[in-house]
Amino acid sequence: MNPIAFYISGHGFGHASRAIEVINTLGELRPDIPVCVRTSAPRRLFDLTLRKPVAFFDVPCDTGIIQKDSLQLDAVASIREAAEFHRRLAQRADREAAFLRSRGAWIVVGDIPPLASAAAFSTDIPSILIGNFTWDWIYEGYPDLLRSAPDLLATIRRAYSTASLVLRLPMSGGFSGLSSVTRDIPFITRRSLRDPAEVRRALGVALDKPLVLVSFGGYGVTGLDRAGLSELGDYTLATTDVPSRDGWEKPAEVKGLVNLSEQQLYDNGYRYEDLVRAADVVVTKPGYGIIAEAIANDTAILYTSRGRFVEYDVLVAEMPRYLRAEFIEQSDLLAGRWKDGLHRLLTAPKPAATADTNGALVAAEAILQIYENRKNGV
Repeated sequence: MNPIAFYISGHGFGHASRAIEVINTLGELRPDIPVCVRTSAPRRLFDLTLRKPVAFFDVPCDTGIIQKDSLQLDAVASIREAAEFHRRLAQRADREAAFLRSRGAWIVVGDIPPLASAAAFSTDIPSILIGNFTWDWIYEGYPDLLRSAPDLLATIRRAYSTASLVLRLPMSGGFSGLSSVTRDIPFITRRSLRDPAEVRRALGVALDKPLVLVSFGGYGVTGLDRAGLSELGDYTLATTDVPSRDGWEKPAEVKGLVNLSEQQLYDNGYRYEDLVRAADVVVTKPGYGIIAEAIANDTAILYTSRGRFVEYDVLVAEMPRYLRAEFIEQSDLLAGRWKDGLHRLLTAPKPAATADTNGALVAAEAILQIYENRKNGV
C-alpha cells in the first residue's frame, strides 16, 4: 500500500499535535494505509500520543521562529535562518522528491512547511496543506528585516502555490493567492472525555481548590518569581512543562505547585487534554494548540504577550468568541500577580458561541478522497 507522507513544522507543539490528531483519525478510518512523518518536532510527542504506527524521520522541514523562551523570540535570527533554509528550497525539494519516490508515496500533507508542497510538486503527486497561518504571512510581519532577505516571501509563496488543496483552520491569517484551492475546516484539536474529578484524583490534585494549569510548552518561561507564586494559596498550580533556566528549577519551593511528569501522565492512561479539561484555568501564551484545546475542553485562559508575532493579534481578537480569556502583563505574570485575573475568569460568564472541533475528521476525509482519486486514476 502506498503511504501518505506528512511534513510537519518543528515550531512549537501545535503543528505536531494537530497533525497527530489527523494521523490518528486516518488510522481509525483506514488502518491499512501506511504513514511516514518528516519533522524536527520532538519524537516524544509522537511516541506519547500516536495511536497509529508511522515511519518517523527526524528531518527539518522549516525554521519557524527562533524562540529564546516561550515569551521571547529572536526576530533577527528568525529571518536569517528562514532565508538561509529557503535559499536552497529547490535543492531540498529535489532531495525530498527522491525520498517520496523511494517510498512510493501517493500524497503529501504539510502543516505547514513550504517544503511539503514543493517536494510534492517535484514528484508530481498531490499535496494538501493544513494550517491557520502561512509562513510568508508570519515573516511579512518583520518588514524592516526583510531587506536582508528579499527573496524569502516570494520563494515561500511559489512553493505554496503548487498545493492541490489548502485546509484552512479557524483563527487564520495569510494564504495569499491560494483562495482557489482553499477550504475552511473546523478546529483540529484534542477533546477529553474524562471526568475532571476523576483526573484530579488520579493525579493527586486537590478537589477543593481551583486548578490552574501552567502551560508554556517545551520552551519554558524564564524569570517566574517562586515567592510570588507561593502566595496563590487559594489555587492549586500544576505543570508538565520542561523546566527553563529558572522557571521551575526548584518546584518544591512553590507552595501548592504540583509538578506532573508528562510520561507518567500518559503511562497512567491519561492525555494532556485530560489535564486541560480538569483545569479551571490555563496560564499560557496565545498559541493555536492550547487555545483550541481550551475551547474543546471548556477551560478559561489567562494569557500574556509573546513578542512581535503577527498571529498573536488574530488569536487575541478571536478568543473571546469561544472561551473566557483574560490578559495579564508579562511583568505581573512573572511576579506571580495572578489573583485578580484568575478571579475574573472564574466568575465570568461563558461565551454564547460554540465551535466545531471535528476538524481532524474533516481533514482526514479530504486526504482520503484525494488518495482514492489517485488510486483510481482520477
